[in-house]
Amino acid sequence: MIQKLKHFFSIGPVFAYFFRIFRKDTEGKYPHSFNLKMMHGINKISIIMFLICVIVMVTRCASR
Repeated sequence: MIQKLKHFFSIGPVFAYFFRIFRKDTEGKYPHSFNLKMMHGINKISIIMFLICVIVMVTRCASR
């Protein structure tokens, strides 16, 4: 039961994706297509915008 919950709540693959998206695939493990490149580009932009917004919110909260 606990193993199932650990597997269900594991976020390791999510962090692996975040780190994988910002580096080039030199080994050729993952498929390459125009749609996939565009999806990764949009994901990069959204991750960066999210981090900038979190930084702005924390600085506004800290300056009060």
